[in-house]
Amino acid sequence: MDDLTGFWSTDHMDYQRRDLILPPLTPELVVSVEAQLGYRLPTLYVELLKIQNGGLPARTCFPTSEATSWAEDHVAITSLFGIGGQHTSGLPEASQFMVSEWGYPPIGVYFADCPSAGHDMVALDYRACGPQSEPSVVHVDQEGDYRITWLAPDFATFVKGLLPEEAFGDDPEETKADDLERIQTGAFSPELEALLAAFPDPTMAARLRALAAVIVHEKGFFALHADPYSTLMYDLQFLLHSHRHAVRDGESYVEGVYPSLVALADSQGFSTGGYAPDFVADWLRDARARGRIASTAEGLQFTPEAARGVLEALTEVWESR
Repeated sequence: MDDLTGFWSTDHMDYQRRDLILPPLTPELVVSVEAQLGYRLPTLYVELLKIQNGGLPARTCFPTSEATSWAEDHVAITSLFGIGGQHTSGLPEASQFMVSEWGYPPIGVYFADCPSAGHDMVALDYRACGPQSEPSVVHVDQEGDYRITWLAPDFATFVKGLLPEEAFGDDPEETKADDLERIQTGAFSPELEALLAAFPDPTMAARLRALAAVIVHEKGFFALHADPYSTLMYDLQFLLHSHRHAVRDGESYVEGVYPSLVALADSQGFSTGGYAPDFVADWLRDARARGRIASTAEGLQFTPEAARGVLEALTEVWESR
C-alpha cells in the first residue's frame, strides 16, 4: 500500500487514546518484541505502527463467506494492538495472554481485538508459512469452540479489504435510533416485570432503561458483552432475581433464568435479541471469585457491600442522564 495516512481513525474516545495508542515505536522495540513472540511481523503491520502505535482503524469490518458469532457476512475489529504496553493493549503480552489465559490455539500472533471483548480475535496465522515468512490472516471464534475462519492470504490483503461498518446491513444511525426507541418504550418480559414490581425501589424500571440507553449510546446498538456497562447490567439482573428467588447454582441461573429476563425476551420489546452464555458465565465466575457473590442459606447472593456498590453505580448512571 502506498498511502497509509488514512488507515487510522481520528475518532478516538479518551480511554482509547489512553489505553490503545502506545508510545511511538522504535526499531529496537520491534526487534525485541519479535524475538519474544518468535515471529517476524508483516512489514506493513510495522509500517502502520510507525504512524500510530496501535488503536482504532478507520475501517473496521472484513467480509466473510461464512457466518461467525459476530455476523452472517463479516467480522469486526475494535483495535489493532500496538507494540509495548500492558497485556491488554500491546504485543507481545496481548497475544500471549489470549493463548495462556483464554485458551486460544497457538497458531501465531493475535493482533486485533473484536467487539466481543475477547470472545473472538483476529490473528496472523504462521502454521503454513513458518515463523519468518508472510502469514495469512484468520478469525478465531471462542464462541464456536475456537473455530478458525480464513480471511486473507496476507496482512496487506486484509488491510485493503477492510470496509466501513456502513457497508453491511442497516445504517448505524438508524440501528441506534431504533434500539433507543425499543429500550425506552418496549415492554419488559413478564419475568422481568415481576422482578421490578417486587423490588423496593419504584424507580428501578426507569433506572434499568437509563442503563440500557447508555449501552446503546456507547455501542450503537443494544447488546451485552464484557465491558463495564454490560457488567453492571448483568449485576442488576442478578440483583433483581436474587431479591425475589433463590439462586441455587450458577448453571441454572445462566441457562435457565437469565435468557428470559432480557436476552431472549420479545424481540420487539426490551431485549437484546440474543446472548452468548459464556459472557454471563464469565461474569458470574468473576463475581464469585472476587467475593462479590457468595453462597448463603438463601442461595447465591450479592454481599451487602457488593449490592450497595451495584446500586451506587446505577445511581451514577441515573444522575448522569
